[in-house]
Amino acid sequence: MSIFQSYRLRLKRKQLLIRAFRKRREMKSVVDRTDNILGDDILAFTTLRNEKVRLPFFLQYYRDMGVNHFLIVDNDSDDGSREYLAEQPDVSLWSSKHSYRRSRYGVDWLNWLQRKYGEEHWCLVVDPDEFLVYPFCDTRPLRALTDWLDASSIRSFSAMLLDMYPKGRISERPYRSGQNPLEIASWFDSGNYSISRNWKYWNLWIQGGARARMFFQDNPEESPALNKVPLVKWTKKYAYVDSAHMLLPRGLNLVFDQWGGEKASGVLLHTKFLDTFSVKAAEELKRRQHYSKSVEYLAYARGLNEDPELWCKWSEKYINWRQLEILGLMSKGNWA
Repeated sequence: MSIFQSYRLRLKRKQLLIRAFRKRREMKSVVDRTDNILGDDILAFTTLRNEKVRLPFFLQYYRDMGVNHFLIVDNDSDDGSREYLAEQPDVSLWSSKHSYRRSRYGVDWLNWLQRKYGEEHWCLVVDPDEFLVYPFCDTRPLRALTDWLDASSIRSFSAMLLDMYPKGRISERPYRSGQNPLEIASWFDSGNYSISRNWKYWNLWIQGGARARMFFQDNPEESPALNKVPLVKWTKKYAYVDSAHMLLPRGLNLVFDQWGGEKASGVLLHTKFLDTFSVKAAEELKRRQHYSKSVEYLAYARGLNEDPELWCKWSEKYINWRQLEILGLMSKGNWA
């Protein structure tokens, strides 16, 4: 990497931070409980729209894991999400009627909130349909992981996005508010993944899985990225570039061992494919607020017209994190 290119990336990071500063005006505080945040609290950040049915389980899952406070941007929900979140004692809430796309899909909003409130906190960036599992998560809280990362002088932790789906047609089993979505979407593809190196940002680029297999058969290069760095010990100089896929400074993206070993990593169980998804996909396609003119949601809308079954004879039923480690989808590295 040339000195000139390094300079350009530093300049880009400064531009992202300036952009986040300007975009702060697009958010209006609904409930601000950030005075309750303590110095060592673990914080979760998310943007959402019309996710009320998912919120009870989402919040409880991460509370049980050890998240102390949620900082959430509601993008003009009309299903009661905003009202529900405003009642939660560990949530600080902002609302925005502005364009999700023009905020770089919420990244500008969250970059600002992390800059203002996340300094020297472990910050987790997840969507309401993403559930983090990490080594020993069945016996050790999230703070055990962050304490080990601190002791090891590691400031970022990666997690592959793993698409979960039901056995049978998506519409056959209705999801109830408060229900664990993994009771329905309990299957995943154990293979069918491609990995390449992004030399500009030093991150891995992962594609494949159920979405590539079902919705992007003819153009797999357009299938969604599955690599994320959702957990970071934040400072004001950091900025996400593209969702939680990569950050600047780019050293935070080096979440793999370049000398042949394995660094500890997790998995984000992605429970998008519930019976609620058809309505969600149709709405997002109409709004055209997602990446690349919503080409991803266009593919979903076409595929969902046939009420597909994502399960196949190679599908694997989720058991626990150890299963994912055996399959090579995550690693405990040298965390014993």
